[in-house]
Amino acid sequence: MSGEDHAGGAPAPDARPEPPATRRGLIGPFTGRQLASVVAVVVVAAVALSLATRPIAPGPGAVTALPAVTPYIVGPVTEGLRPGDAAPELEATRDDGSTVILADLDGNPVRLADLRGRLVWINFWATWCPPCQAETPILRDLGAEYGDAGLTIVGIAVQETTPDDVRAFAKRYDLGYTIAFDASADIFHRYRVFALPTQFFIAPDGRILEVVNGPLTEATARSRIEAWLPRG
Repeated sequence: MSGEDHAGGAPAPDARPEPPATRRGLIGPFTGRQLASVVAVVVVAAVALSLATRPIAPGPGAVTALPAVTPYIVGPVTEGLRPGDAAPELEATRDDGSTVILADLDGNPVRLADLRGRLVWINFWATWCPPCQAETPILRDLGAEYGDAGLTIVGIAVQETTPDDVRAFAKRYDLGYTIAFDASADIFHRYRVFALPTQFFIAPDGRILEVVNGPLTEATARSRIEAWLPRG
C-alpha cells in the first residue's frame, strides 16, 4: 500500500508507525533455510489468496482483493463470509457452552445489534502488521470525518501479546474509533479471517455489503463509505 497523504487537518502520524518493541523478538533468529521456507509459504499463500478472491469493482456483492496491495497472510486461505450474508454477532459460543463477547479496551461489550441503522466498517488488524500500520491514519481520519453521518468503525485487534500493546498504539496515534481486543481469537475465527487487515462493510440492516482481504487506500475507503452511508 502506498503511503499516500490522508484526509483531515490534524498532523498525520508516520504513514508506517513503528510496531511495539515487544513484537520484534518474535522475528528471529532464523537460519537461511528457515527464511527461505517462510518466503515460499508466503508466496504460495499469496497466490492462493488471489485465486480465492475476485478483484472486481467495489459494490454490494463483492469479495475483493485489491491488486495493488499485499495483505499479511495469517492462516489457511478459506471460503469466507459473503456479501448478502447476515453479519455474525461479535460473540461466540464455545464447545463447553460458554459465550465469549467481544469487548473494547475499556471492557465494554461491542455488539452489532447496538449499531443497527449505521454503516459499520469492521477492520481486523494487528499492531505488528505493516499494511495495518499504514492503514491506521485512514481509519482514524475517515472515522472522525463520517462519524456524525452514520459511520461506525470497529477495529478488532488480533494475535497480540497483551491488550496493553493495543492500548499504547491507540493512544500514540490518537485513534478515536472503537478498538476491541480479540484475545481468544473466537471472533477472528467466526468471521473466517485469514489475512490482515481484513475489512467487512456492514449495512445498516446488518447485511454484509463487501469483504476486502487487504488494506484500503483513502480513496477506495472513501468511495465505499459515501456509497453506503445511511440516507435520510
